[in-house]
Amino acid sequence: MRDPFLDNAKFLAMILVVSGHLIEDLRDVEIAHALYFFAYLFHMPLFIMVSGYLSRNFTFSGGKARKLISGLAVPYVIFEIAYSLPRFFLYGKLQISLLDPYYLTWFLMSLFLWRLSTPVWQQLRWPLAVAVGLSLLSGTSPLPDELSMNRTLGLLPFYVLGLMLRPEHLDLLKRPWVRAAGALVLVAGIGTALVVHRAVPTEWIRWRHANTMIGVDDLTGTLIRLAMLTTGAILVMAFLAVTPARRTWFTGLGAATMYAYLLHGFVVKVVERFHDALVTPLGVAAMILFGVLLSAVLCTEPVRRLFRWAVEPDMSWAFTRIRRPARGRSDRPEKTA
Repeated sequence: MRDPFLDNAKFLAMILVVSGHLIEDLRDVEIAHALYFFAYLFHMPLFIMVSGYLSRNFTFSGGKARKLISGLAVPYVIFEIAYSLPRFFLYGKLQISLLDPYYLTWFLMSLFLWRLSTPVWQQLRWPLAVAVGLSLLSGTSPLPDELSMNRTLGLLPFYVLGLMLRPEHLDLLKRPWVRAAGALVLVAGIGTALVVHRAVPTEWIRWRHANTMIGVDDLTGTLIRLAMLTTGAILVMAFLAVTPARRTWFTGLGAATMYAYLLHGFVVKVVERFHDALVTPLGVAAMILFGVLLSAVLCTEPVRRLFRWAVEPDMSWAFTRIRRPARGRSDRPEKTA
């Protein structure tokens, strides 16, 4: 049984992702820049935390390991190639690097690595503290782009936080007073974003670079990163607090947000061609509304049937029964007197 609360949260967060990408090139408009800044503080942390929560029972058993390959690794290869093709047709450049994620495929790469690490976090005494420490340390060195290392380590605490959560923790967010507090936090967050969005470099909310590349020393950068982790966690909880827990018209769409995530980038690339006509407050509003519509359409059953081969490919033909080494004479326990 799927939890409508989590599906609702995933779909609403997907609206933020899609709309955020649609207005990314319109940030010369003040409100677009502020809304972009606000959404990027927590929309991917929310997805990552939910992914961690849903990965609590991950093991290396046959079925789970196979799903990891067919649900993340294979779609990553498909869309890494697919998003590289427009550059080839438009600019004559074909650059495919399976270790260096392009555009929005970084999330598949990072989620693959996070999920592989799940058994490790479940055996540590203080997993969240260790994850935060790794995140802060990752900002002190220029990490390679391969394996999306900056984002994989920088955003790791949100995945581990999801692993540590239990259903009773989410139930606390459904209490009326918590919902009211969550709404106030989000309103305060938007108001704060309107004030500080130009003062904070955008790279802090993208988690792509080391402290020195953003122009600060490691002590300052570490404090800023810690503030970003804290802010992200607070906004994630506030967003979940105002998310409906009952079934809604979009609950079913929330079960297919990976389709919207992987496919909307192609639409964004087309819309970018009309940038000059959209850099107005009216254009920003139109793109946000279009983002809501696009998110819904890309999660519908017809789209899922059309693109299931790429997003959820059936890889059963590629797997065999789990091979176990035969026990030989040397493997048998020796008898002792």
